[in-house]
Amino acid sequence: MKDLKHLYTLEKLLESAHNELVQQAVEDGKHALGYTCYHMPEVLLNADNCFSVRLRAPRTGSMDISGYYMNNFICDYCKSLLERGIEGGYHFLSAIMGTETCSEMNRALEHFDVMPIVDHEGFFVSFLDMPFKTTEAAVKHYTTQLQVKVLDRMRERFGTDVSDAALRKAVEEHNEVCRLITEIGEYRKEDNPRITGYEFSVLNVASYACPKALILPYLRETAEELKTRKPDVKPAWRVKIVIAGSEIDDPDFIKLVEDAGALVVADRFCFGSTPGREEIELTDGKPVLEQIARHYLLTSQCPRYMEKHKVEGRHQLVKQLVEDYHAQGVLYEQLKFCEFWGYERALASYVMTHDYGIPSVAIDRQNANGGAGQLRTRVQAFVESLEIKQIQKAKGGSAK
Repeated sequence: MKDLKHLYTLEKLLESAHNELVQQAVEDGKHALGYTCYHMPEVLLNADNCFSVRLRAPRTGSMDISGYYMNNFICDYCKSLLERGIEGGYHFLSAIMGTETCSEMNRALEHFDVMPIVDHEGFFVSFLDMPFKTTEAAVKHYTTQLQVKVLDRMRERFGTDVSDAALRKAVEEHNEVCRLITEIGEYRKEDNPRITGYEFSVLNVASYACPKALILPYLRETAEELKTRKPDVKPAWRVKIVIAGSEIDDPDFIKLVEDAGALVVADRFCFGSTPGREEIELTDGKPVLEQIARHYLLTSQCPRYMEKHKVEGRHQLVKQLVEDYHAQGVLYEQLKFCEFWGYERALASYVMTHDYGIPSVAIDRQNANGGAGQLRTRVQAFVESLEIKQIQKAKGGSAK
């Protein structure tokens, strides 16, 4: 296929957390607010004179420094952020908005709070106390936390307008990003998709890592470009798969999978679009903040929620993605030492294969694509097994 016009530009933006668009926003007087989790509503961080940056540590090499401060059995994503912070990669941040959802990430972000890692006047770290349930009481608690730990601190430190009108404006901008990403993602449902999983991942991750107002022109133009883009007559992929799991902030992991023959047509992982790029519906009947809190709490697919309906809902969602995007299998991945996804991966891959009859494979991986050769081999073997099942199915035999 013909290269997307802005693909190279967006790839370059993802090479650094302090990318060109982030620099431009800071120079324009905006405050960069870093965050690491879906439970920190990015839309709130984009109110008035602030903008959100979902923290990444691209091109991470050695983690010897962070390894000194943190246990070796901590996931690489957490350690990578600390490593990059100590290296001086986040001096552009005005604050980090954390969530007490993952004990490993809590330990990483606590270092930013107690050590002089970010050299920015007035820099602070704030943590939300996150509920483990999605009841009405949990929504109320979550709303209060967002008001006290996020909006009040933004208003006090930066003079940010956090009124309902300002939040509605931020939601409008957020929803446009969501509409464009969703529109682009719909092309992955085609028999021969006109966009690859890697290209979609670049677009989607950029929408998390860059100021919304500055990334929107790229998304608008790409959405328009894709309306007339023609896919290759002979596809390069051999099978289609869904990827589910923990953080994938590096599109090169998707590229590795696709180079092995598996087109990634749906992303149910942290930094993905499901959840993450659903529009927030607001009404006039309730406070805006409460509606935002309810949206994020109820749409979250994080494995930290162990209520029966949430566990079964996560399985059903992946099954539905397989059907909607015409995938042949599911790849469950987790960052090595990830607590929540370690349990989820084992159970979900079993349920997917044995209860739903959908082939799946489960892998653990390093954040910086370490052990890429072994991963490629695992994916290639999975691709071959899916092809065999398709051949057997076409001949009228069992595809199991």
